[in-house]
Amino acid sequence: MLEQKEIIGEVKVIVFRLQDEEYGVEVNQVLSIEKLDHITRVPRTPAFVKGVINLRGVVTPIIDLRSRFGLEEASYTETTRVIIVAVNELEVGLIVDAANDVIDIPVNAIEPAPEVVGGVEAVYLRGVAKLEKRLLILLNLDKVLNTEEMKQLDTLEVN
Repeated sequence: MLEQKEIIGEVKVIVFRLQDEEYGVEVNQVLSIEKLDHITRVPRTPAFVKGVINLRGVVTPIIDLRSRFGLEEASYTETTRVIIVAVNELEVGLIVDAANDVIDIPVNAIEPAPEVVGGVEAVYLRGVAKLEKRLLILLNLDKVLNTEEMKQLDTLEVN
């Protein structure tokens, strides 16, 4: 006889670090995680746009999440990673301090985001997940890059 299990929804997320906080972004929005490579600067872009990279033939804008969230900038290290995400049909690289983990989060562990978490405004957040001894801040990538900025990034070219 088959054992009946109560089905609880889960969200699979990539866990990464910025400063002393852990963040998560849904796996279905992540294309790859790369080591930081040469970034070509592009003039007249917002300060948080560090430039573009040529990733397997695709010109990909690179955004420093620390800078985007108004956090203190830090030097890039061996653990620095670029998380390549797809947002509204545009590929964008997000520079993070480290990419740690892939975990499943029960949907019922996710709460609405408070106004500010770790210095990051709630507009960029989808929610906060409480997991045993961890507090995981879930990003809303659609808000991290608003529509106007997305249009601007979509036209970046490497000269």
